[in-house]
Amino acid sequence: MLNWLSWLPENVSTYGADVDGIIAIIWYTTVVWFFLTFGTLAVFLILYRRRPGRRAAYVRGERLREAAWVLVPVAIVLVLDLWLDFRGAPVWAKVKIEKPRTEFVIQVTGKQFNWEVLYPGPDGTFGTPDDRQFLDELHVPVNRPVRVVLKSKDVIHSFFLPNLRLKQDTVPGRPIEGWFEATKPGKYELPCAMLCGFGHSGMKAYLYVHPQEEYDTWVKEQWS
Repeated sequence: MLNWLSWLPENVSTYGADVDGIIAIIWYTTVVWFFLTFGTLAVFLILYRRRPGRRAAYVRGERLREAAWVLVPVAIVLVLDLWLDFRGAPVWAKVKIEKPRTEFVIQVTGKQFNWEVLYPGPDGTFGTPDDRQFLDELHVPVNRPVRVVLKSKDVIHSFFLPNLRLKQDTVPGRPIEGWFEATKPGKYELPCAMLCGFGHSGMKAYLYVHPQEEYDTWVKEQWS
């Protein structure tokens, strides 16, 4: 069923399949509703087109049968919306509420027009001399939950990892936490998904997902 959504970036996140499932529900519901709506309009255009000797009918909408043309579609849309909410609630909880416990914490700050990535160093505490800051580079090990503390120095930015199905706005003066767990080593784009100024199109970083041994080597090189 998801083959029609093959245009999406490759999923390399533990919760990406759940997010893709919600996208699929919205996609197919919209497609079916589109053809039903415009198919009905096409049928009406043919059946009730103007013909010689046939007067146009005026529908007052006072009787229940006539009002049903409005009430029934409204009821269907309401049921579909509630169904989508019901299916999406567990996914929302997994991504936003049920965050796994992890000691791997990284601070990412958006500014016009870069991402500043701060690691706490061997002591695991931010604001100490062994902190290391990188510009537009985020390095993590594969198959390990990562908690990111998102901040902004100036305007609203949007931390977007399309391959990991994570998108979270960053707001000045308000740290916001997010998390992800990458399942495949590689290099993945990390653009800003919020129009944040004239240099917005160039505000792009990269996420580097390493095998554990390779990540350990990278850490030793940075703090040696």
